[in-house]
Amino acid sequence: QVQLVESGGGSVQAGGSLRLSCTASEDTFRSACMGWFRQIPGKQREGVAGIRNDGRTDYADSVKGRFSIARDDATNTLYLQMDNLKPEDSAEYHCAAAKGRGFCRSLHYRYLEVWGQGTQVTVST
Repeated sequence: QVQLVESGGGSVQAGGSLRLSCTASEDTFRSACMGWFRQIPGKQREGVAGIRNDGRTDYADSVKGRFSIARDDATNTLYLQMDNLKPEDSAEYHCAAAKGRGFCRSLHYRYLEVWGQGTQVTVST
């Protein structure tokens, strides 16, 4: 059964940090690409970061230098370290997986196949 469960969201002031975690089933964690996207109600989903099963990472321009994606294959856990957060980073963040590498190459959500319920991140000024 595919299952992705996110945790670690919360409220912080601008400039602060949060680390999101996502636990996945073993089969899901073997996906070619895993990543994070975010969504604000009424707006299109935005791919944030992706990590391939060979460890290569990709980031949206809006988060480069501030966010870092990592994976722990021993515990089937995906992480997103978010530093120097800005109010525009406020959104619901979802962990996701795809069998192909399309999402990791493009960060376009159309390549995603499964995702979790999400965790809310709110950044205040």
